[in-house]
Amino acid sequence: MSIAKGATLNHISRESSDIRRLADFYQEIFGFEEMKAPDFGEFKVIWLNLPGAFALHLIERSHVTKLPEGPYSATSPVADPSHLPRGHHICFSVSNFDSFVNSLKEKGIQTFQRSLPDGKVKQIFFFDPDGNGLEVAGRSDE
Repeated sequence: MSIAKGATLNHISRESSDIRRLADFYQEIFGFEEMKAPDFGEFKVIWLNLPGAFALHLIERSHVTKLPEGPYSATSPVADPSHLPRGHHICFSVSNFDSFVNSLKEKGIQTFQRSLPDGKVKQIFFFDPDGNGLEVAGRSDE
C-alpha cells in the first residue's frame, strides 16, 4: 500500500540557460500556455500549462549547481534521438501523429521514429533545444 493518497502529476521542471527559448519551443510544438509565475527575485522562471494535462516549470539555470546541460550530455556529447527509447524522456500523446511528424521534419528537428512491437502505437523521439528527451506517441489506426 502506498503512503501517498490521491497522487497526481503536478508539474515537471526543466532548468535552462534560456527559459524564453525553451518556453517558445513548448508553446509552438505542444500548445503549452504561459501562466502567472511567482517572482523568486534571484532567478527567473516561466510556468507553462498544458490544459488538461500538467504544468511545466522552466527555471533559469544556476551556475553554482553545475547540473549537466541536458540529459544526453551526462554520458555523451552527441544528441542522438535513436538512443531516447532507453533514455530519459517525457512522452506526449497526440491525435494527429502523421501531421505532427511532418511538422517536426519541416522545422528541421532531428528525429527517430519507430512503432511498438505490436505495431499499434507509433513513436517519434527528439530533443528540445536544451537536450531534454521527448517522445510523441500516436495510435496506428488514426
